[in-house]
Amino acid sequence: MMNLFVKGGPVMYPLLACSIIAMTVVIERLLFWLREDTRRDQTLVDRVLNLCQKGDWEDVKKVVSGSRDYVIRILVTGILHREFSMTKAMESAAADEMKRMRRFMAVLDTMITVAPLLGIFGTVLGIISSFDLLGSAGIEHPQAVTAGIAQALITTAAGLAIAILSVFPYNYFNTRVENAAMIIEKYATSLEIVYEKLKQNDGTKDVL
Repeated sequence: MMNLFVKGGPVMYPLLACSIIAMTVVIERLLFWLREDTRRDQTLVDRVLNLCQKGDWEDVKKVVSGSRDYVIRILVTGILHREFSMTKAMESAAADEMKRMRRFMAVLDTMITVAPLLGIFGTVLGIISSFDLLGSAGIEHPQAVTAGIAQALITTAAGLAIAILSVFPYNYFNTRVENAAMIIEKYATSLEIVYEKLKQNDGTKDVL
């Protein structure tokens, strides 16, 4: 590997930086989603909705204490602002959560785009160098030119490898974000429906 790296020329250094950055982001995002999975508490979410249906706001405050589930955080934000604008409060909280989930994704996307371009750039530089060598050595030594082209292609291979190995986790993380957004929307809508029913029931009692 070290031999290939040296043969690839100076462009291999920015490619190495791209690979390190991409790997760092992938590891960080994997740890992030593992942590979020351990914090999820579906039973607590269902319990909160049941308590909201009864209007037991004090009990909600007690049961959610210490929870680090992102769905719970959004629901609690809506509950705290229920007298003003529950929907807008949850939208704002959901936007913050989405921003946190998409953190560094733009960096990984950039590495996927830049790495192959750097590889092609290194190959072009290598081919230019090979043709310069052909002009000085002549056609009597074609092996020198072909060896130079082969070395130049190393950068393209390296750039493509970085992009290919990065695109799979990138798509996986994007899928996780989309799924989380659907979950948030589902339970935020459920809370809005529960609260509207509760208000209607309270209004009916007042009339009676």
